[in-house]
Amino acid sequence: MSDILAKAAEALGEKLGAGAFDGSAKFQIEGLGALVLDSDGVRISDEEADVTLSADTETFQEILSGELNPTSAFMTGKLSVDGDMGAAMKLASALA
Repeated sequence: MSDILAKAAEALGEKLGAGAFDGSAKFQIEGLGALVLDSDGVRISDEEADVTLSADTETFQEILSGELNPTSAFMTGKLSVDGDMGAAMKLASALA
């Protein structure tokens, strides 16, 4: 298990808090693996989700730290979205 993924899962869980996002989403991070978040929390996993967001490590860290807005990342091609765009928009709002 990647130490970066473990720290990212913890930080994402703290940022979102309980009940902040009611769907399921997967962050696919190039070269590292994936995080899944849903009503149960955040965990390192590659299971199916309503929406999959893919980015490189740097982009993911910038989104997580608040330096980069997820919508801006998508619009500039740094973040790709596959699946339920409505769930992606709810997640972007929860991360803002």
